[in-house]
Amino acid sequence: MLFPIIVFTVGIAGLVSLRRGAFFVPTNKAAVSSMIEGLRVEPGDRAVDLGSGDGRIVIALAGTGAEAHGYEHNPILVWWSRHKIRKAGLSGRAFIHCSNFWNNDFSGFTVVTVFGISYIMAALEAKLKKEAKPGTRIASYTFPFPTLKPLVRKNGVYFYKI
Repeated sequence: MLFPIIVFTVGIAGLVSLRRGAFFVPTNKAAVSSMIEGLRVEPGDRAVDLGSGDGRIVIALAGTGAEAHGYEHNPILVWWSRHKIRKAGLSGRAFIHCSNFWNNDFSGFTVVTVFGISYIMAALEAKLKKEAKPGTRIASYTFPFPTLKPLVRKNGVYFYKI
């Protein structure tokens, strides 16, 4: 009896993703490790993952001692991420917001991560150039920004500094 409800809920979440943004595709573990290492995340950093999916990057960021936030519009993934954060014992350092990241200001963050899709990268670059403070470190998995020049690329991750 519970199984059809779960399938229906997941089906609705998929429709929400289709209508409001990219499909959820998890970032592989090697790329997550590369992000954390390449961004040199440390305690005192405020980090944000844009389109945080299942929370794996937020959890990795918080594991370094940073205050980590994720923005995710899919309520099923928000619930799952929050569950994983509690299970990892990171509730005081990792936060998932059920919100569209386009409606939020990035000026308070020192680290930004994203696994976006090609058609958003120009608008996201403009938003980051407008809001991010000088010195903000950025990692983009798979999709580069159109005019920002990456400092380095490793395991499919492009690293930038504003």
